[in-house]
Amino acid sequence: MLLRRIARPLFASWFVSEGYDAARRPEVHAERARAGLERVVRLVPPGALGGALDRYRHPTTAQLVTLVRAHGAATAAAGVLLAAGKAPRTAALALAALTAPLILANLPLRGRPGPDKEARRDRKDRLVRAVAFTGGALLAGADYEGRPGVAWRVAKAREEHASAAQ
Repeated sequence: MLLRRIARPLFASWFVSEGYDAARRPEVHAERARAGLERVVRLVPPGALGGALDRYRHPTTAQLVTLVRAHGAATAAAGVLLAAGKAPRTAALALAALTAPLILANLPLRGRPGPDKEARRDRKDRLVRAVAFTGGALLAGADYEGRPGVAWRVAKAREEHASAAQ
């Protein structure tokens, strides 16, 4: 359908742009990632899961920059796949999964003195944008393009097999 050919590249452009920016200039993104990681570290007690996560509680700056670059490259690649229409459902679901950490990193700080009003507004804007694009990616991932899904095909095959057996 013509709408999908136009809408997918338009929708994917944000992911490609954000992913490319994170891969090329990861320092700003790494600072935001560190803030999000610190928030998660406070929620998970030391020794949880048999202490398996304890060595990842305080990554070095180089490790965080590498992680941000890899995340950005994966986001840009999935965005390009979605825009090109290559495995669009898989690419869209991958984008939804890749955007979820951005939601965590931008959650508002409750009960703590936060940064100035402009920084809070910027964080809120990033949060709303990440939530919106995650929802859009989930919708794009659920788009069957007018074709029946696997569950319908299995039910149809069972029905035909049952009628042929009679």
